[in-house]
Amino acid sequence: MATASMSGRPPARATSLLGRALSLLVLTLGGVFMMIPLVWMISASMMPLSEVIKVPPVWFDISKWSLDNYFETLVNLGFGRYFLNSLLVAVVITFAQLFTSSMAGYAFAKFRFPGRNVLFLVVLSTMMIPFQVIMIPLFLMMIGLNLDNTFGGLILPAIVSPFCIFMLRQSMMAIPNALLEAARIDGASEFYIFFRIVLPLCRTPLAALGILIFLASWDDYIWPLIITNSETLWTLPVGISRLTQQYLSQTHLQMAGASIMFIPILIVFLLLQRHFIEGIALSGLKG
Repeated sequence: MATASMSGRPPARATSLLGRALSLLVLTLGGVFMMIPLVWMISASMMPLSEVIKVPPVWFDISKWSLDNYFETLVNLGFGRYFLNSLLVAVVITFAQLFTSSMAGYAFAKFRFPGRNVLFLVVLSTMMIPFQVIMIPLFLMMIGLNLDNTFGGLILPAIVSPFCIFMLRQSMMAIPNALLEAARIDGASEFYIFFRIVLPLCRTPLAALGILIFLASWDDYIWPLIITNSETLWTLPVGISRLTQQYLSQTHLQMAGASIMFIPILIVFLLLQRHFIEGIALSGLKG
């Protein structure tokens, strides 16, 4: 101890605590800096335009807060309809992708059939094709099927995801084959094994992927803009773009629309964040 103190070097424990404190400080400052625009957006969405455009900006004036902007946006500007459309499309796409991807991932992970590896490489190769490349052929295909300007045209092209197939296949490969063989010996059908054994063991990656799929579907702008030409089928991203164009100077209404689109995503993530973090970690470790 005397030698360590005479050398003038701080103890290793003190150095470690100092490093953690500095890391925590940097992360906290970064988090606060990233939250500033979100806090102002929500605050501005509840204030009149005269307060929003003030310089310097008004951050918190609770006496001026009201829900009038949300009522104007949801009822008079049609955002209530856009919200329901986005919710319907995002929920259906999320469950459809999880269902189809889990079945395909189970087949690639636990079944041996001719051409399995080649077919899996073909599925993975589609991840390298940008959506802009297939956008026009996909649009023409939907027209040929009479699905343009319909909910079917919004949902059908997104019910299968190569990325989700890959992630679930990686997770299912870690399930012991002996467990599945024991279930088969006991007389369990493949559907029973899939729904009662495999899926419950993969609930963490399923929850993580569910968040990612819901977020991507909720924020999708290009495809709903292309496939729909009726205002009754617009989703929130399309509605916000129209709001920005038609009400350029109505900042308070724009912030209300942006908050309507942001808050559901925040709620979903807060409810499932534990599964999301665990799912991403496990998907990266298992293979």
